[in-house]
Amino acid sequence: MALLMLQLMICCGLFIKLAEVLPFQDQFLLLRSSTRDSPPSLEGKVALITGAASGIGKATAAKFINHGARVVIADIQHQLGQETANELGPDATFISCDVTKESDVSGAVDFAISKYNQLDIMYNNAGVACKSPHSIVDLDLAVFDRIMNINVRGVMAGVKHASRVMIPRRRGAILCTASITGLMGGLAQHTYSVSKFAVVGIVKSLAAELCKHGIRINCISPFAIPTPFLMEEMSQMYPGADDEKLVEILYRTGTLEGANCEPNDIANAALYLASDDAKCVSGHNLVVDGGDSGEKHGQRF
Repeated sequence: MALLMLQLMICCGLFIKLAEVLPFQDQFLLLRSSTRDSPPSLEGKVALITGAASGIGKATAAKFINHGARVVIADIQHQLGQETANELGPDATFISCDVTKESDVSGAVDFAISKYNQLDIMYNNAGVACKSPHSIVDLDLAVFDRIMNINVRGVMAGVKHASRVMIPRRRGAILCTASITGLMGGLAQHTYSVSKFAVVGIVKSLAAELCKHGIRINCISPFAIPTPFLMEEMSQMYPGADDEKLVEILYRTGTLEGANCEPNDIANAALYLASDDAKCVSGHNLVVDGGDSGEKHGQRF
């Protein structure tokens, strides 16, 4: 607290001294320039995004490119991933990557280094949903292992190999996609929910080590979003409903009046966390859910 007060006194003292020597108009211009906002910039940075062929990953890749980054799209869907890279233009490249194979994740990181000679941002976004029984007594542990292998082990592999190349440079930003289902129980089946609780835990645990190397790590917990990932699962829950109807059902579950959570909202959150605007943010779980997790819910999905 004493240090904070000292910093405030120094800051206030600086403006007082300036006020004594500068005309009023110059004082106003100085104050305005010190508080002026500018769009987050990723100019000159290189990002690797897993699961970027569609959905949140694709929206984030486009957002990063629009703000100056070059992006490596890593996805298990080879054709769709290549099409996405072609669509996003010359600042996007594609590499096939199955996050359950550590060699693929390591290879994707090495590809980014070989092509661009650096890796500034690693976004561990790849993940899958699952349709499993709601009761723990009916849990299929084979399904549980498969989901954890993708949603948790895949994230851990991404953090490991991004850190491998970021630590020597003593800088970098690592992001992970979690979920509001990893904030409270009852919002999803146990398997998926547990996997997302684990992602938040990974971020909290590793932030303590990586901060010593100048590396930030954070995660984003979105509300349910109508991506191909979720629409496939919902089509099984509501057989016969077309995509338009499924989106309508999904949006009705939201809490914030007049706003629906979309991939671009998560891309905006990722842009902030990856940029220097978030230079002092690490170990944080940024919740993007329109306030939904602020309410108490029973079992929903």
